[in-house]
Amino acid sequence: MRHGRRSLGAIGAIAFGTIALLLSGGFIEWILLDFREHIIRSQLGHIQIAKRGYKSLGSADPYSYVLRADDSTLAALAGVPGVRVAAPRLSFNGLVSAGDVTLSFLGSGLDATLEQELSTGVSIRSGQGLSASDPKGVLIGSGLAAALRIKPGDPLVLVVNTASGSVNAVDATVRGTFSSVAKAYDDSAIRLPIGLARQLLKVQGLHTLVLLLERTEDTENALIKMRPSAEAAGLEIASWSTLADFYNKTKVLFSQQIGVLRGVIALIVVLSVSNTMIMSVFERTWEIGTLMAIGDTRRHILASFLHEGALLGALGGAIGLIVGVALAAMISAIGVPMPPPPGMAEGYIGRVLLTPRLAIEALAIAVITTLIAAAYPAWRAARLPIVDALRHNRA
Repeated sequence: MRHGRRSLGAIGAIAFGTIALLLSGGFIEWILLDFREHIIRSQLGHIQIAKRGYKSLGSADPYSYVLRADDSTLAALAGVPGVRVAAPRLSFNGLVSAGDVTLSFLGSGLDATLEQELSTGVSIRSGQGLSASDPKGVLIGSGLAAALRIKPGDPLVLVVNTASGSVNAVDATVRGTFSSVAKAYDDSAIRLPIGLARQLLKVQGLHTLVLLLERTEDTENALIKMRPSAEAAGLEIASWSTLADFYNKTKVLFSQQIGVLRGVIALIVVLSVSNTMIMSVFERTWEIGTLMAIGDTRRHILASFLHEGALLGALGGAIGLIVGVALAAMISAIGVPMPPPPGMAEGYIGRVLLTPRLAIEALAIAVITTLIAAAYPAWRAARLPIVDALRHNRA
């Protein structure tokens, strides 16, 4: 309180650092959560079940990994508590023709009714989604639709190689165009009713059973329950986290960026508080000498300055926490328009998601860095010779 302006400056620096940590960390936390849920609800689901070897070899020989639609093990796994939707998918590639344009595509045969609940992360850009009442209506990625120069209502011809090596084709109609979180997927994907896909490929079955759980946090527990029976039946089971390679790399990148930001903010706090504490020691040298002369221990002098540093950190951290929470709520209520990230076709409205972990980390960093900053000035104060301290500023 004696040097209020200097103390307020140190508290302000600590509060600013805490606010910066909360807002930046909360923004990245929201991005990762939103990205995760969009990937789960547009492509991967929470858990995918397929014949053993399909993930590594299925693209080269997809017909060897077709599962029976009436497989009893699949039915049992779909009935595990916590499973909300169990949707079959049949994946393949082929050629699509529209007028004079022919391009390759990645096809996904889907149950139109089940996918309405599972694929809520897919945005319909124009037209309508898949419908059980339209067995020949397909949904085409917005990038592929632009390359083919087609719109809802236009006819298409889908061509594939069947299991016997022959060529098969079906006529289809564009019901709508869609976009997901991955632009590369939108540039090559066609989603069609699984009945039409089976007719095209001349197979009866599915490649993967995609499970949507009630909560993403239950994924690991569900895997533990399902894995023994799946492996016993010659099936492989994978969670979204093992399949979402781009998400995992993005999470690592953002974590490294936040680590660098924490380091920079900690350095700013250390320099600010160190300056305040050094000046405090210098100006109170005579008082320190007097305290030690009347019997105060060096350990108590050291503890006093460390307590002062911890108090600065706690005050600055608490103020930063309160202001940061208020700013996060305001920013989330308004939303921040963001441009499309690399690899994505659309922008988004950014928000800030604060978690108890983020709040505790920010407050802990504020207190710990101020203690570190106060350590040297406190040690210096405790090591002052009594005689020299008493003579300080005494001509």
